Amino acid sequence: MNHPVIKIHVKNFGTMTAELYPEMAPLTVANFLSLIEKKFFDGLIFHRVIRGFMLQGGGYTTDMEHKECDAIKGEFAMNGCRTNTLKHTRGVLSMARTSDPNSASSQFFVMHENAPHLDGQYAGFGKVIEGDDVIDKIAAVETGNYGWYMQDVPVDAVVIETMEIVSE
Repeated sequence: MNHPVIKIHVKNFGTMTAELYPEMAPLTVANFLSLIEKKFFDGLIFHRVIRGFMLQGGGYTTDMEHKECDAIKGEFAMNGCRTNTLKHTRGVLSMARTSDPNSASSQFFVMHENAPHLDGQYAGFGKVIEGDDVIDKIAAVETGNYGWYMQDVPVDAVVIETMEIVSE
């Protein structure tokens, strides 16, 4: 099976190259590629960064306006998807969601360190194959609270300049 390759260009931090695994999460990969083609992620931020855990982005503008899109079925074991065996190890891309297992839409996270407690609970769908240094640089940013409802927000915006599909 082909593994699509994407690039995530992060302003002032560099580029992460990732391969996506449609055999693990076909709906998730198709949705993610569709959003990239529509330039959905361009200008959005990594709005939650927890060193030693993960970097979450894909849902907020630099003004902290929420950018929404349709939700998809969660492709992970706890939600009945037995084909997704991807472990949440360093560099893995996975879909963020609410307590509703079918609430993933555009927000994703990149693992900074291994988190086996997420295995089977979230839809892992790819892995960074180049740009580990970018993961570390982002993980090292200073964070704080944004209002009463959002924690671990970078003090200075970490902006996704653009995402591109390199090969499908």
